[in-house]
Amino acid sequence: MKSVLAERMTLHTPNIEQRELPAAAGRDIRLLAAEICGDLETKECDAEHRARTLADPELLEQVDRRVTELPADLRLAMRPPATAAGATIISKLPLTDEECGPTPPSWRDAARWSGEPMRRASSFELDIVMLLLARCAGEPFGWAGQQDGRLVNNIVPSPGHEHEQSGASSKTLLSPHSEDAFHPDRANLLLLACVRNPDRVATTVSSVRHTVLSATQRELLSVPTLPILPDVSYGSSHERYTPTPIPTLWSAESHYSTADLTVRYDPAYTPLVQADAEFRSAYAHLTAELERVCLTAALAPGQMLLVDNDVVVHGRVPFTARYDGTDRWLKRVNVRLPERLRRRGEADENGYGQRIVAPFRSDRTAPLTIGTEPTRAGAGRDTADDRGPVEHS
Repeated sequence: MKSVLAERMTLHTPNIEQRELPAAAGRDIRLLAAEICGDLETKECDAEHRARTLADPELLEQVDRRVTELPADLRLAMRPPATAAGATIISKLPLTDEECGPTPPSWRDAARWSGEPMRRASSFELDIVMLLLARCAGEPFGWAGQQDGRLVNNIVPSPGHEHEQSGASSKTLLSPHSEDAFHPDRANLLLLACVRNPDRVATTVSSVRHTVLSATQRELLSVPTLPILPDVSYGSSHERYTPTPIPTLWSAESHYSTADLTVRYDPAYTPLVQADAEFRSAYAHLTAELERVCLTAALAPGQMLLVDNDVVVHGRVPFTARYDGTDRWLKRVNVRLPERLRRRGEADENGYGQRIVAPFRSDRTAPLTIGTEPTRAGAGRDTADDRGPVEHS
């Protein structure tokens, strides 16, 4: 997909659903985050740990309890994307380019800075805003081995990682993919909020429901044929697990309608050489179709992109980072929708030992059900990712 997407540096949003936060709702969520941040400052707790992981019990309790104080208009704005495009741009979150300070050179620096008193009022407060927004949308969660288990991830370019397939890269195209496609507990929604983007670097989104596939191609791609393996950020511990073949496409209703079609797609970590020529041909056609229907969104400060991870593959066009404190900076939260069903067979997947941090789960004492069978939901990933969030793996 590099031949086309690498050149897409402009904004193409006419076919992406647009929403705006009412001015009062935007002010209310900023004020509530400031109050929570202020309340925490009066508590005798480990501020450095809290800022690093956003896992302080008092913070999580306040977010879960006080999110109900926010206006209904805000919850309405944070509902899942309503169109087949599977993505929504939400604008007018009150935010200025200056208030969070310079773009940090890595996610670790972002975590450290959010614990510093002079910076926390903006960076840490914005993380609380993100948690509140994600809680309006569903159940925010993180991965124990990604950014020290933070529920809010910072996506920034980092020196030395320019050509990696990761959120720390810049000069390479982040190829379209489903986020954490290898795992049965992957997010239903991704919330990406722009802190800074002066070069208008675009995020790409492609909906499987806009693709055109033959009945034969749909049938081939709906059969569990190949596994999707964990990306390099998860180390090598997954090698002790038996890879589980999964379908690329799934539909609860019909194999031949795109109305409820969902996708798990990550070609970089799918061993296509193990499939026969017929399957590889169908997969290549799907790849070409996802390129054909690709849309791009160059977010501005205060804009958010809400992505349906069951419907859309996403990536990012290349750019040249300056590392001078002015580069693109996004914040990301994974969101689970407990009411959404997935394929029953996902209950049997081992997830390669990777585990989630899910403090807002409504069913913490019971397994998540898919159809009539439970999935295995965990509490945290086994391995550490020192590069930051992985936009592509």
